[in-house]
Amino acid sequence: MMHRIRTRTLVAVAALLLAAPLTAAARPAEDVHVEGRLPSGATYLMDAPAGWNGTVLLYSHGYTPPGVPNPARNAPDDTTKSLLLKQGYALIGSSYATTGWAVTEAVPDQLATLDTFTARFGRAGRTIAWGTSYGGLVTTALAERHASRLAGSLSMCGLVQGGVANWNSTLDPVFALKTLLAPGSGIPLTGLPSPAAAAQASDAMTAVLAGAQQTADGRARIALAAALHNIPGWNDPSQPRPAPTDRDAQQSNQYQAVVGLVKFPAFVWRQEAESRAGGNMSWNTGVDYHAMLRHSPYLKEVEELYAKAGLSLESDLNSLDSAPRIRADRPATDWMSRTSSFTGRLTKPQLNIHTTGDALIPVQSESAYRRAATAGGSAPLLRQRYVDNAGHCTFNPGEQIAALHALEDRIGSGHWSGSDPASLNSRTTAADPDSPARYLPYSPAAYPRPYDRAHPADVGRK
Repeated sequence: MMHRIRTRTLVAVAALLLAAPLTAAARPAEDVHVEGRLPSGATYLMDAPAGWNGTVLLYSHGYTPPGVPNPARNAPDDTTKSLLLKQGYALIGSSYATTGWAVTEAVPDQLATLDTFTARFGRAGRTIAWGTSYGGLVTTALAERHASRLAGSLSMCGLVQGGVANWNSTLDPVFALKTLLAPGSGIPLTGLPSPAAAAQASDAMTAVLAGAQQTADGRARIALAAALHNIPGWNDPSQPRPAPTDRDAQQSNQYQAVVGLVKFPAFVWRQEAESRAGGNMSWNTGVDYHAMLRHSPYLKEVEELYAKAGLSLESDLNSLDSAPRIRADRPATDWMSRTSSFTGRLTKPQLNIHTTGDALIPVQSESAYRRAATAGGSAPLLRQRYVDNAGHCTFNPGEQIAALHALEDRIGSGHWSGSDPASLNSRTTAADPDSPARYLPYSPAAYPRPYDRAHPADVGRK
C-alpha cells in the first residue's frame, strides 16, 4: 500500500532540504508518494518505489491553457507510470507556477523539484529529463542550459522548433485564410490586446472556415493554408486513414485540424504568449509563399484541389506574396528567442520521438532541431525516431518506454545502439506486450520557417 507523505508548506520543504542527505540515494523500503508546493507556488509530485533503481525521471508536462486545472504531473499517462514504477524508476515533476507559455517558470520549477527530491531521497545515480509536447520544449531547454544536472533527455512530440519558429509557422496559415477567404474582414492576426479580443477573432475566423468548407474554392484554399503549416491529411486516430490519392478525404481531415488551430493556438494561445513577450513576436516579411508551398509535402494535394475547383493556384500565391505583411516587435522577438529558442548545442545525449501524423506540432519540427544541432556541432548526440500514427503525442506506453531504454543504453555505452526502428519495436513489445509497435524509417521534410539562436532567419522586425 502506498505510503503517502504530503508536504504542503514552505516550512516543511525547507526542513527537508536541511535534513536530507546529499550523498548516496536512500532507497525507500516501501513505495513512497510525495506531494508538495515549491516557493514559486508550483506544486510537485514524486513517486519513489521500494527498491528504487537509482534513476529519477524528471517529467515536463505539456501546454496548459490559462483557466484550465494545472496539477503536477510526473508521467505522460497512468499506464506508463505504473510500468516504470514496477521497473524501479523514481518519477517526479511539477505543475509549473503559471499556465500558458510558462517556460520562464517551468525550467526553474523543474530544477527545484529535482532539488527537493534530492533532499528527500539523496542524489540519484542518474537523472533523465523527459517531456511531451510543450514539455519537450522545456526538456530541451533543460538539456541545453542545465546539462550538468542530467545524464540525458527524451523529447516526445516536442515543440523542438522553438518559440519563434512555432509562432511564425502558426501565423502563416491564418494569414493565408484571411488574405484569400476574408480579405476585408479586419480580423487581427497579431497584437491581440486581450483574451476577449483573441476569442472574438477566433470565432470570426472559425465562421469564415465553416462557410469556406462548403465550396470547392474554399476547400482548396483551406488545403493551401494547411500545407503552409504542414498539417497532414491523417492527423487524428479517429479519422479513417485516407488513400494516398484521396484528396477530398485528406482535405476534410485537414479542415478539422485547421479549425482546431484557429480555435486555440492561432489566437487565444497567441494572445497569452504575446502578453508575456510584450508584443508580437512573429513576422512574415520577406516570406516567399511560392517557395514554401513548393517544399511542402502536400503540394500535390493542393494542386489537384485547385484544379478540381477551377481556381488558379498561381493567382492565389501571388495574392499572398503581394498582401501587406506583418512585422514583429523587436523586444518581443528577442524575449521569445532568449527564453524559448534553441542553440542546438547539446552536451549529453538526447532522443526525440514524434508521430508522423501530428497536426499541432508537425513532424517537420524535428528537421528544425536537427538543423540547430548540426549548426551547434552536437548532431552525433541527437537521435530522432518516428512512430507511424495520427495525432499529437499518440504514443503508447511501450513506445515511450522503448525510447527511454534506448536513451539509457546510449548514456551507458556512449554509442547509439538498439535505437533503430526495428530495435525500438522489439523494445516496445518487451516493455508492454499490449502496445502495438509502430516505429518506422522516416525522414521528415524541412521545417517551413526555421529559426534558432545560432543561425536565426531574417527576422523582419520593427
